[in-house]
Amino acid sequence: MEVIAHRGMPRQAPENTLAGFALAIEAHADGIELDVHATRDGVIVVHHDPSLPRPVSAPAGETGRAIASVTLAELRVAIAGVVAVPTLEETLALVAGRATVYVEIKAAGIESLVVDCLRRYGGSCAVHSFDHRVSSRVHELNPALPTGVLSASYLLEPERALRVAGGRDFWQWWEMIDAPLVERVHHAGGRVVAWTVNAPEHVARLEALGVDAICTDVPDQMARIVRGAHVR
Repeated sequence: MEVIAHRGMPRQAPENTLAGFALAIEAHADGIELDVHATRDGVIVVHHDPSLPRPVSAPAGETGRAIASVTLAELRVAIAGVVAVPTLEETLALVAGRATVYVEIKAAGIESLVVDCLRRYGGSCAVHSFDHRVSSRVHELNPALPTGVLSASYLLEPERALRVAGGRDFWQWWEMIDAPLVERVHHAGGRVVAWTVNAPEHVARLEALGVDAICTDVPDQMARIVRGAHVR
């Protein structure tokens, strides 16, 4: 079973940062999951929310600027001293093929920018999204790039969602995974990725069900468990 680091190592370093991704690689995670948006000048950056963090000096109630409304240069100035937001290209250079990079596209309209960036990268990578139309668009742009769909609800026909999106990976909230779901996804030639799995006692059940990968905030612990070390 593959162990995917959820936004890096968020319990040891800020999420979606180069520092967190480096720790995940040191922990021997098989994959690294991250979130992306595009700046106004078309640079893909790694950040979960559509807006930047609010500066400490900003008036109460003021929100951070939307990533899509600023250039990369403006973004760097806006977040100086607050948080580090790497570009996807910088992240790929850091990973350098040492783990599979799982890119979650948070908003439609940036698919071609992401696909172009990943096309220049020589390492293993995949794309997924809650918006299954995004996954479908990525598949149209590059059929060779593995895609996936995210689901927070229980789908009676998960294979249909994969088929419509041209997807390989079915990302399912871990509590909703059962034998019929795994069987249907596998029968369709797909993989089941459980998210977000942080408790050691849940690993054995998911592994017994045939889950292919787990996405976790504690990849160091999960890697030891999955690879046969003792459970704490």
